[in-house]
Amino acid sequence: MITWFDALLVTLWAVLTALGARRGLAGLAWGVGGLAACFLANALVGGPAAALLAALLGVGIAVMTLRLIQTPLEHPWHLGAGALGGFLLGGMLVAALALGLPLDVKVGTEGKRAVYPSASLQPALYRAVRDSVVQSSLRSVWGSSPALKTLLIPDQTRAR
Repeated sequence: MITWFDALLVTLWAVLTALGARRGLAGLAWGVGGLAACFLANALVGGPAAALLAALLGVGIAVMTLRLIQTPLEHPWHLGAGALGGFLLGGMLVAALALGLPLDVKVGTEGKRAVYPSASLQPALYRAVRDSVVQSSLRSVWGSSPALKTLLIPDQTRAR
């Protein structure tokens, strides 16, 4: 079932894709640079320092993009390249938001296991995330490669 949480995530993804297309070739650099900045920040430091480092790297990428790409919309294909950059960055942001809520740890006869999302969330948010199509399609990230986990759920990568 599609929930209001899914609608917000898909809307955010569409907005970032459109922003990338609007910027043209600079949007591709913006999207790929944003992915690289987030990955580096998550890999090098944790917590609030990662957000600060990602913001600083993002500003540096934005300044370099402005200086290196003087006319971002010279050719029609630049719109598609920019849309791709926005799509990539938006997909990363949507996945991080969908998987970034707290976990519960359940102890049973099989041992400890993590349950997502935590039942301690507000009831409306808990139901929306639990029933989310986007969140359920991203569950494979929990068992994926360390690089993808570093990008999308860095706190879970460090905890193990």
